Amino acid sequence: MVLSDKYKILTKNLYLLNGHNATQLRSEFPDNELTKSSINRLLMKFRDTGTVDRRRGSCRLRSACMVEYIGQVNNIVLSQEDQRRTHSTVREISRG
Repeated sequence: MVLSDKYKILTKNLYLLNGHNATQLRSEFPDNELTKSSINRLLMKFRDTGTVDRRRGSCRLRSACMVEYIGQVNNIVLSQEDQRRTHSTVREISRG
């Protein structure tokens, strides 16, 4: 289960101030369906790195739209307009 930022901060502070373990932390949040394993994973991450935040670069990579490639793609697409029975697929255009 993915923990929200609110629960991450609360878990970290309760661990630091009171020394709570995963079972005690679960009892602090009875309305939430936090699993013991997700809390243990968060506590282990905090002990190893000193933070509950994600590591830099651990998320999905984002593709960037670069201005120089926009012009190249426009040239490739527009060069096909007047020619019958010629077309390029998206993958062929991306290869340039």
